[in-house]
Amino acid sequence: QGKFVESGGGLVEPGGSLRLSCTASGFAFDQYPIGWFRQAPGKDLEGISCISSVNDYSYYRPSVAGRFSISRDNSKNSVILEMTNLQPEDTGTYYCATDVGACAPDGAEYWGQGTQVTVSL
Repeated sequence: QGKFVESGGGLVEPGGSLRLSCTASGFAFDQYPIGWFRQAPGKDLEGISCISSVNDYSYYRPSVAGRFSISRDNSKNSVILEMTNLQPEDTGTYYCATDVGACAPDGAEYWGQGTQVTVSL
């Protein structure tokens, strides 16, 4: 059964940085676009950033563009999300998942368990 394991979340002050990573297993990782999705308190799950299977295209939600950077290493079945200048509105549970298109969470085939990011003084 395919899955992801995420790590790197935590509590950080506004303006701080975090590096999220996820490692996949149980499926052909290099055949899938991969995304990071966020569940903020009281809000719907939303796509934050996604990357193509061969690392030649990436998408960023406008609210994180210029602050977040996504990358992948297909030799390690891993995806990294570098987050800088974090703000309280970035708070939420971050999930790694396969992307079915448009960096939307609907219909994603494989998911991780999530890692919590809290941005607060």
